[in-house]
Amino acid sequence: MTKNIWVDADACPVVIKDILFRAAQRTQTALILVANQYIKVPGSPFIQSIQVQKGFDVADNEIVRRAQLGDLVITSDIPLADEVVKKGANALSPRGEWFNADNIGARLNIRDFMETMRSSGVQTGGPPALNAQDRKAFAAHLDRWLAKNK
Repeated sequence: MTKNIWVDADACPVVIKDILFRAAQRTQTALILVANQYIKVPGSPFIQSIQVQKGFDVADNEIVRRAQLGDLVITSDIPLADEVVKKGANALSPRGEWFNADNIGARLNIRDFMETMRSSGVQTGGPPALNAQDRKAFAAHLDRWLAKNK
């Protein structure tokens, strides 16, 4: 069974999309970007973009609906990662963090705690800018997944 790579494309950094475009083409792996806006993708039989309606979690829900056992989902959205991991898919953040059944519960707890802090007025700041180490970690995990699934 062929494995697909699904991308939560609304918030995926351009540099990560470029890594994914090259990898999909090189390995002839289906790469599907899902967003609620138009996403330009290279002309390739292996790369496509799906535009969904605007709305809260519409793209996430589409990814959850379509992702299959063993597929890879690229997202920094922890609740989305949780849902696809529960379906048997793999989840990888653009920062190179691998989400799995062993760590997703803790990541959800941290996310919920931070959300509670923000909603009570505590300034937590956003995540740091994506750096070279993040890109390297992402590319390494992606390469390992591609090697295992080809």
